[in-house]
Order: sequence, then structure tokens, then C-alpha cells
Amino acid sequence: MTGTQGLLRFMLRRERVGLPWWLLGATLLVLVQSAQSQNLYGSPEALERLRRTIGSNTAVIAMSGPTRLLESIGGEVVFEIFAFVAIVVALMSMFLVGRHTRAEEETGRAELIRSARVGRQAPLTAALALAGLANLAVGVLVFAAAAGTGLPVGGSALFGAATAAVGITFAACTAVAAQIFANARAVYGAVGVVLGASYVLRAAGDVGSGALSWASPIGWGQRTFPYTGDRWWSLLLPLGATALLVTAAVAMQRRRDFGAGLVPARPGRARATGSLRNAYALAWRLQRGSLAGWAAGLGLLGVAYGSIADSIEQYIQDNPEVAEFLPGGAADIVDAYLALTVGMSALIATAYGVTSALRIRAEEVSGRAEPVLATATSRLTWLASHLSVALTGSALALLAFGLGEGTAYGLTVSDAGQVPRLTGVALTYLPAVWLIVALVVLALGWAPRPSAALGWVAVGYCAVVTLFADSFNLPGWVQRASPFAHTPRVPLADLALTPLMVIIVLAVVALGAGYAGLRRRDVGY
Repeated sequence: MTGTQGLLRFMLRRERVGLPWWLLGATLLVLVQSAQSQNLYGSPEALERLRRTIGSNTAVIAMSGPTRLLESIGGEVVFEIFAFVAIVVALMSMFLVGRHTRAEEETGRAELIRSARVGRQAPLTAALALAGLANLAVGVLVFAAAAGTGLPVGGSALFGAATAAVGITFAACTAVAAQIFANARAVYGAVGVVLGASYVLRAAGDVGSGALSWASPIGWGQRTFPYTGDRWWSLLLPLGATALLVTAAVAMQRRRDFGAGLVPARPGRARATGSLRNAYALAWRLQRGSLAGWAAGLGLLGVAYGSIADSIEQYIQDNPEVAEFLPGGAADIVDAYLALTVGMSALIATAYGVTSALRIRAEEVSGRAEPVLATATSRLTWLASHLSVALTGSALALLAFGLGEGTAYGLTVSDAGQVPRLTGVALTYLPAVWLIVALVVLALGWAPRPSAALGWVAVGYCAVVTLFADSFNLPGWVQRASPFAHTPRVPLADLALTPLMVIIVLAVVALGAGYAGLRRRDVGY
């Protein structure tokens, strides 16, 4: 344990920029949902109408949670937002622990730290302590957001505690994965699978008898039933699981070699296959797992949204206030709903595109780009190889959403024509997605060090403008700065090609400028 406190201070300093954004995101989700829910369903009559409308809708229950939460307005807030806040907190915990344990060993920085007066268990202990502090902060902020918007204090305290409990469970899960696998990507992939399985088990349990929900950390948090039952004892499950996982992680760390995992990495081929003889094939090989995960996730999200599209009209009739949050209001409810869901999917596809484009910088700083560029591969070819994944991958992600939503909606209304229709609607947002990716490339060319921050600021800006422009009463010029504001909101509006062509031209210009910057600077700096 020697050196744990010093390492913790060092980790806090390293996270001083990124961590506040995770905390802010989780807080805003609760704050906005609480304010909107109380505005829409503040009366007992409105809450009763909501229970009648969605209480028997299996798709909504699978996406949100158990219907018992709909017994009070505070429970309705938890019903709407808890699963999504839990995912945010779980990802935050995963990256915090993974970045300061396995990633440090993989890059060799942990070896430098271990050469000082630092105990063997100190890095793992400090990383878990960092995650614990971050989740404590999340719990306090969720409590403040819920109680500050008028919800009961007792239920708000349990809401915050349940959110933090989910986070520390996944922090401990990441600590175990960091001992098993020898590289950070495998760790994140394994924890991502656990997170996805937790969501699916929770959804299946809530739709069914509820038994499967008890096998999910997200289900443990929801089944504390803040505001409707206040079951504090349910927190014993995530706390007990965390204790067991941390004990297992410590025991595993003692049994493995430094820098290695309990599952050894498989040696590669002595010679590359014919499909890996160029930069494009290498870029796709490196990012195929990530692309498959994002595309599958968006496809499932499209199925979930499409399955409830047919019932949205009855939902709006029972809750007319909700129409204010749909583009176009109540004039064409189903198309307004579809336009909103496709716009949200486009933001997620943008997040994938930014993640994929930033892989260019990761290859640079890790030193893996230099061996590739030392061959006959030019900088233009190397850049284009990774851009082919970012641009084509974002198109495939939108295509997966459109196919999922079109198939699900088409099955509910017995209309196979909805599949090509909604697939085309989803691809309408592709130019806006590409422009944000191009802006990231522009930053990579001329300002590589803050490129990640600039890229995620752009994504966050577009998300705020797309989802909350009317709620925040943003000025018109602020909204027009987002490419999504110039994208036709089909199927609610007619398709206009001119703004899409202008956005594509701007993206091409930004890509060219980014390449010009990359040619003028040293690789890796």
C-alpha cells in the first residue's frame, strides 16, 4: 500500500479535465428529466394517464424499468432516466480504473512508477479509490439535482446512493478484468459485454417476472425503488458484489506477472495474411470490433424505438404536453417521433465517428504509426485508411439504426416499405455526422493535443442544440452553428438536397485542411 495517497493525488490531477464532464453529464440527465417529468406529470391525473398508457407497453418497460416506479412522480423520474445514468456512471468507472491500471502497464508508465517507493497493490488501490471518490461525487450530485428540483429528500438520497452503487460495482468489475487481460482494449471490451448483459438482463426481468433483474447491477439499483418503496437493503447486493470483486482482483494481481494478464495474449502470425498487406486493411482490422459494437448497439436501439412508434399516437393523446418536445408538435405525431429518434441516433453515430477519427492520434502517440509510415505508405494513405473506417463506419452505424427501426415499425404496422423509408431517413443525417468527423481531422492536423477535447465539445454542442434548444431557449444563431440544424427533419419535413450538399462541401474542405496540417507537422507531437 506504500505510495497509495501520492498516486491518488496524481490520478486526481490527471483527471481534473475529463472527470468533471462525466459528473456534469450525469447531473444534467437527472436535472433535465426531473424538471420535465414534474412539468408533464406533476398531477395525480397525469401520472395515472401515464401508467395506463405505458404500463403495459413491453418495449417501454424494457427500455426504462419496472412499472412500480410509476406510482409517484419521483419514481417516474427514476423510471425514465436511471438506466441511462447507470450506463454513464458505469462507463466513467470503467475508463477510470482501466486507464490507471491496465493501460498504464501496457504503455510502460506503471513500470516507472513501480521503480519508486510504491507498493505492488498501490496502483490498483489508488485507481479504485479514485473511482470510489468519483462515484461518491456522482451520488451527491444526483441527490442535489433531484432534491433541488423538488423531489422528496429521502428518495433523492436513495437515488444518488443507488447510482453510485452501480458505478463502484463496475469499477470493481474493471479491476478484475484488468488482471485477466493483457491489454486495455480487451479489458474495455469485456466490461462492455458485462454492461450490455446487465442491461439486457434488467430489461428481460422487468418485462417478465422480475427474477432476471436481480442478476443485473443496473437492476439492483432500480429495485431500491426510490420514492416508491425506498428499499435501502437492496444496496447490500452491489456493495457485496464490489467487495467480492475487489478481493478477487487483489488475489489475481498477486498471481500474475507484472505487465501480463492471467489470460496470455495470443502471438500473431509470423507473416501477415494477404488481407493485411496495406494500410486500409490494417485500419479496418484494428477497429472492426469497435465498429461492430456501435453498429449492433444502434441497431438494437432502432428496434426498441421502432417497436413503440405505433403506440406513440395514443401516448400523446393521453399526455398532450409531451407534444411540445417533438419536432413539429402534434400535427404529425408518428413522423415527429421518428424524426426525433433518428436525430438522436445521428448524435450517437457522431460519437462513434469522433471516437474512430481520434484513433489516428492514438496511433501517433503510442508510436504505432511510425512503423507504418516507415514503409512505402504515405501520410495521405495512412490518414485516408483511418478515415475510411470513421466515415464508412458512421454510415454503417446509421444504416443499422435505420434498418432496426424500419423493421420493427414495419412489423407493427404490417408495412415492409418502412424499412427502406426509415433507412433513407437515417442516412439523411450522414453529411452532418461527416462534418463533425472532418472538424476532428482539422484539429488533428493543426492542433493535435487538444483535438480530443475539441471533438467531444463539438459532439456535446450538437447534442445540446438538437435536444434542448427549445427547452433552454437558445438564440437562433447558436442553433444555426450546428450542422444538424441545417439537416432536413425527414420524415416530418421534405428532403432538401441543397443544405446537404453544402454540408458535404464543408466537410471536404475541412478534411483537406486537416491533411495539410498533418503534412506540416511531425508525427506524434
